[in-house]
Formats: sequence, C-alpha cells, structure tokens
Amino acid sequence: MIVLVKPTILLFALLALVGCSDSKPAAEARPSEPAVAAPVTPPPAQEPDSRKVLLVVGDSISAGYGLAPGLSYPDVMQHTLDSEKLAWHVVNQGVSGDTTAGGASRIALGLDMKPSVVLLELGGNDGLRGLPLTATKDNLEKMILAYKAAGAQVVLAGMSLPPNYGPDYVKSFEKLYKDLAAKHKVKLIPFLLADMITPDLRYFQQDGIHPTEDGAKLVAQTALKTLRPLLK
Repeated sequence: MIVLVKPTILLFALLALVGCSDSKPAAEARPSEPAVAAPVTPPPAQEPDSRKVLLVVGDSISAGYGLAPGLSYPDVMQHTLDSEKLAWHVVNQGVSGDTTAGGASRIALGLDMKPSVVLLELGGNDGLRGLPLTATKDNLEKMILAYKAAGAQVVLAGMSLPPNYGPDYVKSFEKLYKDLAAKHKVKLIPFLLADMITPDLRYFQQDGIHPTEDGAKLVAQTALKTLRPLLK
C-alpha cells in the first residue's frame, strides 16, 4: 500500500438492522407418525485443479480494498490469463494492512499452495510506518529464500513513498527492492503502481491510496508485463 497524495479522512456510520419474527412451535409428531428425515443429497465432487499456481502475497493493494469482490488486480490477472488460454490459477493472499513481518509469518500458508510463481507485493505499510528498513529487507529476503527453496520463481513488486518521508529514507526504501532482486536474481517490478499515476489521479480512490476498478486493471497489466514470460 502506498500513499501518493494526502488521504482524505472518511467517516463511516454503521447501521444495525435487527429483525424479529413471530413463529409458532411446530406440532409434535405423534408416536404413531414418527418424523422422517429428508434424504440428504451429497454435493457433487469437485475435480482437482490441475493448473499451476501463481501466488500473490500482498497487502490491501492486492486484497482489493474498496473494490467489489472479483475486481482486485489479481482477479483481473486471472481473467486475462483465462482469456489467453494460459492454465494458471491465481491465488490471492493479499491482507489489508499487512507488513513484511506479516507476510513472513504466513510463509507456511503460502507454501501450502505449492506455487510455481510468487508475486511479492509487500513493504508499503512498513515504509508508511517508518519501520527500520533493515527489518523490511530481512523479511522480504526471508520470503524470497523460502519460496525459491520450494522451487517457485519469485517476482518482487517494488513500492515507493511520498516525498514528505525525506529523500534519504525514500531513496533507501526504493533501493532495497533493487538490491534484493539483484542479490537473489529475481525479477523486479520497480514500482507496481507506476502506470496509475496521472495528473488528475483518476485511477485512485478518494483516499489517494488504493486503485479504482480501472486502476486495478492497470496494475494487472503492469504486473503481467513482468510475469508473462514466466507463465508461458
């Protein structure tokens, strides 16, 4: 998650609707007329998914914060790959508010999916909280090593920060992605949200942070430019 403009503070009201209904107890069955349970039809067996797994490990950008279900950029990637007849299953493990520490704590969950390709989209929340960059780098490195050891190809999605964090911190933050990609020989997307930046910021939601529906489509395109060679 990356802030590009000052977020607008939004207030939300929660309306609780409580419904009630009057119902009369059902008549008890007489001994001579025992109740008979309706037969239960088992659900149809689902065929195992034989497609390779593209795992997305990220924060609210990947989770699709503020969008209707099915409109996040990992969802758009799935639709695109389906239309191109590429047999890949995009598994979205984006968690809103997550940091690299959270992603590192979920490595086992990711490995359970047996991914062939992993897109790591984390670190934005670390930067926004001003966390030590050494910890961010260590957590990302831990994830890269774990997924590579399991045989997955890793793509690192870089992020940036607003200028008010200071030029030294911002440059060091951006550089850690480049250093990790070079050290571990993984593909790098320098800035995942780069194609969303326009003068009118129309691809961002009102908070100035998260992609709109059209913005998510641009993010999917940006990611697939780097991912596609690995998926073919």
